[in-house]
Amino acid sequence: MTLHPTVAAVTDRVRQRSAPTRSAYLARLDQARARGSRKDLSCANFAHACATLDPTDKAIPREARWLHLAIVSSYNDLLSAHQPLERFPALIKQAARAVGAVARFAGGVPAMCDGVTQGQPGMELSLFSRDVIAMATAVALAHNVFDAVLCLGVCDKIVPGLLIGALHFGHLPTIFVPSGPMASGLPNTEKAKIRQLYAQGRIGRDALLEAEFQAYHGPGTCTFYGTANSNQMLMETMGLHLPGAAFVPPNTALRDALTQAAAQRAARITAQGEEYLPIGWVVDERAVVNGIVGLLATSGSTNHTLHLVAIAQAAGIAINWDDFSDLSAVVPLLARIYPNGQADINQFHAAGGAGFLIGELLDAGLLHGDVLTVVGKGLARYREESVLDDGVLTWRRAPEHSGDESVLRPAARPFAPDSGLKLLNGNLGRAVIKTSAIKPEHRVVEAPALVFDRQEALMAAFARGELRRDFVAVVRYQGPRANGMPELHTLTPPLGVLQDEGFKVALVTDGRLSGASGAVLAAVHVTPECLAGGPLAKVRDGDAILLDGERGILEAKVATAEWMARRLEPVDLRDHQHGFGRELFAGFRANVSGAEQGALTFATWESVEATPASHATSNAARFVRTLGNAPCTD
Repeated sequence: MTLHPTVAAVTDRVRQRSAPTRSAYLARLDQARARGSRKDLSCANFAHACATLDPTDKAIPREARWLHLAIVSSYNDLLSAHQPLERFPALIKQAARAVGAVARFAGGVPAMCDGVTQGQPGMELSLFSRDVIAMATAVALAHNVFDAVLCLGVCDKIVPGLLIGALHFGHLPTIFVPSGPMASGLPNTEKAKIRQLYAQGRIGRDALLEAEFQAYHGPGTCTFYGTANSNQMLMETMGLHLPGAAFVPPNTALRDALTQAAAQRAARITAQGEEYLPIGWVVDERAVVNGIVGLLATSGSTNHTLHLVAIAQAAGIAINWDDFSDLSAVVPLLARIYPNGQADINQFHAAGGAGFLIGELLDAGLLHGDVLTVVGKGLARYREESVLDDGVLTWRRAPEHSGDESVLRPAARPFAPDSGLKLLNGNLGRAVIKTSAIKPEHRVVEAPALVFDRQEALMAAFARGELRRDFVAVVRYQGPRANGMPELHTLTPPLGVLQDEGFKVALVTDGRLSGASGAVLAAVHVTPECLAGGPLAKVRDGDAILLDGERGILEAKVATAEWMARRLEPVDLRDHQHGFGRELFAGFRANVSGAEQGALTFATWESVEATPASHATSNAARFVRTLGNAPCTD
């Protein structure tokens, strides 16, 4: 199938924009490959690395061809998505031995859950944890003894952080190994209804808690289509999983077989073999565009307008929100998974899942089919699904027809002709919005502003009954520099209640909403953020705000002379700088880039400004890194 002209044009634009930094990245990759793993180690260095080897494995390092696999994992047993990973290292080590390799647990990375920290001070560390994970991944791989990497992780910041870290060791083949989703529990629509009833005071905490226990009830990722499951779709469309690995449940024979197969595949694609596939080659401009398209076609998390920008930069590739917006206009919506539908991820998988979806996008010319993946050349393998045949892992073509067109549709009969992710522009800055879950009658709101400098103030006003009117909630000073850019998902139930009562309501914020953003119109990631001089800090109570999700407008309808004369309204942020470890992240807040630049706390490649200079409202911050003599793999 001929590549869609818009996909081709965006890819060419990204390639041209990225040419200097991508070539520098690939040059550093080649240097690291030539240097090779273990070549520079002294005998003492090498002995330290082998001291804890199992006696069965101790003979292997003495052989001329020693394959050494790193396991980097986000395991903890507090959180449902990560708890299944406890069993994976033993499976991987066993599988590695069978092909003459040794697998070692190289390091763990922190994993926090936004579901636990929603509305809590700990949420202010959530976005920054992505960069901590990237750095922890680098520490794990810094021993320079590994030939390939297995990254074990699944949730919100974990997969982006692991991927950013791995890309800084771009000469190493890397395969991502997910844990899989938990079994379906309380339907998401019923859960949302109960949360609204609680917000209205019509049910008590006991009833709310019982519903939440029914929704989140076992090991695996949450079953709605938030950032965690969007991550898994991203890994499939970018060719970084084994095909069909994303949505297989944990603690099943198929999941164990996929985990072991990932280890053996990693051993086959090292520089010592004939099928060398380093991650820095796999993640190129085409793969990044494929990742965007896969997310758009499934109405993936808005958080990836931050994360995918940061991931791309780690590979020397510069993308921006214009790229998302232009692709969104031509990528049809093929999936309805909560919050933009009633189904959960297990129902999506049963209807045909990632294999069916990728096949439809390939046939429609919306994906680059000629990319490298961890299983070789071409994305066609990812239109397959994994199965066990008499206990043996194999792959077969995904169904040609959707098993449930209320959940998953062919490209010829999409739910909508575009994905619903839009770029907003206006005198309040640039922002993103996702309209796929919003009814058409709610996609344009013009109403007076009510300004809040913290989410708790809005919640308190709702509890006092002061918000039963048309309004646009402007929640300011929620950007990465101000307080770490927490998700504001706790605002969804009260705003949903007011919308259901017939009021016109919307949200505008320089913070994040959530991978589970839903039925209320919300302009998020407004950039520049208020603390960086963003015009959102000029808004006053009563200003008419236009949020137009159809035409892409975000505007304060204030007379030009008055608007230009207004000063930015400051706010006291000291309460967000201490406690719950927040004081440890002062350097992160001081150095973080803007939302459209990925909200990165460390600099990336020299001379990259992803946001076009012609956008007067864009964040002027550039990402500067002196390449010097430091390889991209350090």
